[in-house]
Amino acid sequence: MTETTTHDGDRTPSGPAGHGGHRSRRAAALTLVRAVFIAAGLVAAYYLLPLDERLTVGTSVLLACGLLAVLLVFTWEVRAITRSPHPRLRAVEGLAATLSLFLVLFAGSYYLLDRSAPGSFSEPLARTDALYFTLTTFTTVGFGDITARSRTGRILTMVQMMGGLLLVGVAARVLASAVQEGLHRQRRDHTDPGEGPTEQGPTGQRPTGQEAGP
Repeated sequence: MTETTTHDGDRTPSGPAGHGGHRSRRAAALTLVRAVFIAAGLVAAYYLLPLDERLTVGTSVLLACGLLAVLLVFTWEVRAITRSPHPRLRAVEGLAATLSLFLVLFAGSYYLLDRSAPGSFSEPLARTDALYFTLTTFTTVGFGDITARSRTGRILTMVQMMGGLLLVGVAARVLASAVQEGLHRQRRDHTDPGEGPTEQGPTGQRPTGQEAGP
């Protein structure tokens, strides 16, 4: 590794290590930007989509398909983490996508339920109110200012609670295992499978440090 002297006399590495650190910082910044854009995009879609229908059998099926989509996205992200050159950063991006999709799905479901059956909650829900109730339920804060009153609302809330426990418990462990697998894969790929350097003697090759016989 070489060093370069700046105008104020400081020396900074300009070799492979310096470039590697720059690439890591750039990858971390890009991952953070992508995670923010994914979450912001899903929240924007929640506010912009025309959720004017009532909660019917069709919308219930769409909710089930949405939960299946969360599972598929999570599975795809786990596989991508194990193959990524930056598994830790990819895990952050995958968690942001999975969690945002999960929360937006339930916020939309609460909003539609309140429109189809007024009185399902302790107060009428606008989109922001539905998202607020989703977040308080997920984080187990439970302020109590908005509560589910109808049987359907309570069942839907319990489904979200169970899904949140799975995300926090099982999904976090799966992501951690995927990160470890990705790091192990990197170490394995960077390990030289050869037997070590050899020297060329007058009678052919022989391992370094081994003396030739008579």
